[in-house]
Order: sequence, then C-alpha cells, then structure tokens
Amino acid sequence: MSEKYYNIGLLMKKMGKYFPLIFFTLIPTLLIWLPFFFRLDSFWNIPLPRDGMLTIVSNYDGPLYIAVAKTLYNKEALAQFSFDLPLEYYAAHFPLFPLLIRLLGNVLVYPYAMLLVTVFGSFLSIVYFYKLIKNYVRPQKDAFWATFVFSIFPARWLIVRSVGSPEPLFVGAIIASIYYFKNKKYFWAGVWGALAQLTKSPGILLFIAYIGAIILPEIRKLAATRLEHWIKTIEFKSFWVFLIPASLLGVFVFYSQTMNDFFAYFHSGDNIHLVFPPFQVFNYQASWVNTHWLEEIIIFYLLAAWGVLKLIEKKEETLAWFTGIFLLSIFFVSHRDIIRYALPIIPFLYVGYSEIITSQKFKIAFILIILPIYLFSLAFISKNVMPISDWTMLL
Repeated sequence: MSEKYYNIGLLMKKMGKYFPLIFFTLIPTLLIWLPFFFRLDSFWNIPLPRDGMLTIVSNYDGPLYIAVAKTLYNKEALAQFSFDLPLEYYAAHFPLFPLLIRLLGNVLVYPYAMLLVTVFGSFLSIVYFYKLIKNYVRPQKDAFWATFVFSIFPARWLIVRSVGSPEPLFVGAIIASIYYFKNKKYFWAGVWGALAQLTKSPGILLFIAYIGAIILPEIRKLAATRLEHWIKTIEFKSFWVFLIPASLLGVFVFYSQTMNDFFAYFHSGDNIHLVFPPFQVFNYQASWVNTHWLEEIIIFYLLAAWGVLKLIEKKEETLAWFTGIFLLSIFFVSHRDIIRYALPIIPFLYVGYSEIITSQKFKIAFILIILPIYLFSLAFISKNVMPISDWTMLL
C-alpha cells in the first residue's frame, strides 16, 4: 500500500511541474476571450464588437479551415461555402489542422473544436519551449519566467493562439522536432518535423536546416579523415529527418486524390507571398501590404538578425541554421503581417537572448508592456473578422 501511495506521489510531483505551463496556456487566452464572452461594448476605451465568441471563431483564417475540415478539399462541397474564393485557394491550408478539427467535430460543433485544437497546439508549444529553454537559463524559476514571456509575446503570438489558427500546432511541432534533434533522438525529430510539415508549407525549411546542420560538420570531418573511416562515423539515424519531405510529398498525393491536382498548392493563387527581390514588404502598393506604415518591420529584422548572430556565438548550430534560413525566407515575404510569418523563429530567438530576458531590468520593462499586449490583442481580434452572414454550414 505504501508503495502505491509513493508511486501516486511521484506521479503528482512529475505532473506538478506542468501546472504553471497549463496556467500559461489557458489564462492569457481566457482573459482575451472574456470581454467578447461577456459582450462588452468596450474595454479601456477600445470599442469591441458585441457578437460574443462569434468574433473569436470568425477571425481569419479559422472559418476557411472549418470549411476544409468539413469537406476534405472536395471542390464541389467547397463551392457551397459563400467565401467568394477560388477553390484552389484552399490548397494553401495544409491538412493536419483541419483533420484534427474534423476529429473533434464528431463531439463538438466545429468552431469550438477548432478552438480546442488551437489550445492544444498552444500547450504543445509552451511545454516544448520550457523543455528547450531550461537548458539555457538558471535557476529553474527563470525558465518559468522565460516561458511566461513566450506565452504572451509577441502579441501576435498571443492572438493566434486565442483564435482558430494552425500556428500554435505548427510552432509546437517545430520546437519539439528541434528539441529531439539536438538530443540526437532523430526518429522523434523526424516525426515531429513531419507533423509540422503537414500543418503548414514552411515546414520544409526545417528539413533544409537539418541538412545544413548534418552535412556541414561531416564536410569538416571529411577534410581531416580518410573516406572509409569517415563513412563509419556517419550517423545514419539522422536520416529520419527525410520524413519531412516525405510528408510533403504525402500532402501533394493527398491533393491529387481530393482536388485532382498534385500541384494544387502551387495553383492556390496569390497566397504564397514569396516575391523577388527581397524586402518587397516595403512596396506599399502590393496587394497584401497596402500601407506605408512599416518601420517596426525594420526593427524586427534587426532583432532577428542579431538573434541569429547570438545563436552562432553560443555555438547553437541547429538553432542558428533553422532561424537563419527561416529569416532569409521572410526577407522575401511581401505581406503586412510579417510577425505572423516569423512566429516559428521566435522561440529560438529567445534562446539567443536568454541572458537578456531573464535579467532584472528586462523583467521590470516587460511588466510595463503586459497591458499594451492585451489591448493590442483585443483591438486586432476585433477588426480581423471574416464577414460571415450564415454560419449554418460551419457548425
């Protein structure tokens, strides 16, 4: 009997460390939802729509993922939705997120199934961020502090994990994959990398980063080692990362069956947003920019590039490869919402800046911006709503 109680106590102790992570996952999102749930006219003089939680589930691109979840890319079924979009556009919405919505849609209405999948993705991201960051900060309370900061900043991250969005699942799978890759658990790195790829198209950049992280050290060894000895030193287990391009191929095969077009993703229209030459986000006439108020993007470029250099300085080659390659791709993105595109590199920039974000001065400064983060999130969610007159088909 005593052994039984001991085991229960040990289990509770192990689970206890996850309670703060559950708190960081749920409380910020619930606080975002509250003004909408209670249908407040305004908060802190910020006008709010009085549509209740409908405002949350109507945020872009949540309803589009519900449409995919309900139709599984069937063009005839998609044509029944009144979004006024070319049917090829839906191929840009990769299948894992809508498939999970469809799974939960068997027991919940689809909009709330979507929110539940998003919350799960948020928890996944926060758990694996904590597992990663605690290797770089001491004491443990600073690892929890860094995780708290990550849970709400940047504000665009708090927003996407408070509405229907695949980004939390995508970011969580990327952090998990890199965490296992760094620990040489290549099978799990490949599995989580494949899940990231099944969630959003930029997942292939993770594979490119792994190839760089694997090959460069091997080239260095080959320069000082005889060929036959070099072959014996290769970690063939790392080839599990090829699950990532294999999963991308699987998506294209899936599209060939559901949309009758193997290359449907590349035919999804003005949705990829990669433009040459770089920095076309400053073309204020571009269709997804439409503003000249963009100076904060320059600040982001500076902080991100500096973060990559700090990762290199710390000899975090895998993190530097991924963050650097992903940042390079962002330079070619022509879209006003550049921070959303950059969310997958934010956890690793935190590693680069770990000494700063755990400093006393940063803690004081960050507390001062918690309210602005909240206010911006409410304002953004209030205005980022898809116009949907009839929800019948989406329930």
